[in-house]
This record gives sequence, C-alpha cells and structure tokens, in this order.
Amino acid sequence: MAAALALLYKLTPLYITVVLGWMAGRYLQASGRHIAGIMLYIVTPSVVFSGVMSARLSPEVILLPLVTFTLCTLIGVVTLLVGRRWLDDGRENILPLAAGSGNTGYFGIPVALLLFGESGVALYIVCMLGTTLFENSVGFYLAARGRYGMSECLLRMARLPSLYAFALAVVLNLSGASIPVVLTPLFENLRGAYSVLGMMIVGMGILNFRGLAGSFRFTGLAFVGKFVAWPAAALLLWWADSHFFRVYSIAVYQALFLVSIVPMAANTVVIATLLDTAPRQAAGTTLLSTLFALAFIPLMVALVLPG
Repeated sequence: MAAALALLYKLTPLYITVVLGWMAGRYLQASGRHIAGIMLYIVTPSVVFSGVMSARLSPEVILLPLVTFTLCTLIGVVTLLVGRRWLDDGRENILPLAAGSGNTGYFGIPVALLLFGESGVALYIVCMLGTTLFENSVGFYLAARGRYGMSECLLRMARLPSLYAFALAVVLNLSGASIPVVLTPLFENLRGAYSVLGMMIVGMGILNFRGLAGSFRFTGLAFVGKFVAWPAAALLLWWADSHFFRVYSIAVYQALFLVSIVPMAANTVVIATLLDTAPRQAAGTTLLSTLFALAFIPLMVALVLPG
C-alpha cells in the first residue's frame, strides 16, 4: 500500500502538467500544432539519441527495441482491422497509435525511476525505444494513410529524424563513442522538455472537459488494445521466455511489463495534430487513459511486481 501511494505521489506532477497545458490552450490560445512539430522533429530524436548512447548495448539488448516494436505493430494492426468494422470516419487510422503505443517516455520514465532506480531505468529506456520507433514508422504510416496515398505516407515517414537518430546512436555506441561532456546538460534539458511539453500537448488538445470520450467505439477499442491486449502480450512473452527460451532476466521482463501498462502515448496527439486527423478525439481519449492509469498502474504493479 505504501508503494502504491508513493507511486501516486510521483505521478502528481504529470497530471498538473496536463492541466497547465489545458489552461495554456484555453486562456492563452497556445497552439499545440507548433509544439507538436518541435517535439516530433527536434526533441524526440534528441531523447532517442541520448538514450541509446547511454545504454550498454549487447545483441540481446539491441534486440529489445525490436521485440517491443513487434508487439506494438501486432496490437496496432489488429486494433485497426477491428476498428474498420466499427468506424468509418477516419478516426480508425489513429487507433494503431492509441492502442499499439504508450506514453513510455513522458509518463513511463518517472515511474521506472521510482520502481527500478537508476540502475534499472536504462533497460526500461531501451525497451521504450521500440515504441518510439513504432510511432515514427508504422504508427505514423497507418495514421497518415487516412489522409495521404502510400507514396506520400512513405515520404513523410522517411523525413522523421528519430529513425536516423536511433541508427546513428547504435553505430556510435558500438564504436565506443560517447556524448561530449559539454553537451550533456543540453540533452538533459531536452529530456525535461520532452516530458513537460509532451504532457502539455495532451491538455492543449482539450478545449473543454465535456465529451472527452468523443466516439465511445473509438475509446473502447483503444482501451481494450492498450490496457488488455498489451499487458496480456507482455505477460505471455514473460512466461514463454522464462520457461522455454531464457534469453532475458527478470529485470527485462519487469521493464517490458511497465511499457505495457502505461497510458496512451502523448505522441498520438502530436501526430494526430500534425496530420489533422481527429486531434480532439486523440487528445480526449489519451487524457482519459492517463486518468485511468492513475489507478491502473499501481494496481497492476501490486499484482505483478510485488517485489
């Protein structure tokens, strides 16, 4: 119980940041669209680059983002296929991002620090890179398909710098290079901006607090994918690897499980805003999932990660 209360206390600043974002959008007419561009093309690639550069890379660790990416893609595609049977107004194209990805960075890193400490958070960051890669590749492509043709979607996806930041960081890390000390404060500041601006964008997308769910079919499908299918897939992988393959340690299983239970990604709102594809629906559902996670995460942590 004490651990759950400590976790709730740790999450409080994230919710305050969402409220501040709503106030900025409501009373200062702050534009989430401009901030979304900064996040997608400057801040997120910087966080990806610094995260990979600081990790201890081995074949097993390098494989972790691919594992997470694969789970994101499977859940996202299945949710999209189901969503096309229930929705036909373009909102279904945001479902893969809403269900397949998660707020692993803005929301998850503070929780990982609380649960695992500095020593365990590095593994979590490597796992979360898979969700970032999904958001900036398959997730972006499927969302853009609602407005653009295949060639245009692929071109827009190729312009996303996070993919190149990840590849460059892997090459530099394996070659023994490191981030110069003089640049360390810069990347630390960008990591802070990543969390603050990301959560504020969620608040900016909410013009009022009535009708947050928007389409209940969209919200229901997104919640099932994010809070049922994702944790089930992570637990299934945990069970299969621990009983048959024995590739990873329990620390990796725990990190992957935390990736599976965080709320919907704020980058869902970022991409929906940039593409002008149901941004209010994305913001409302993301905010609801963030509120839901206030109780869901401590419960799941108590049940699955009691130690």
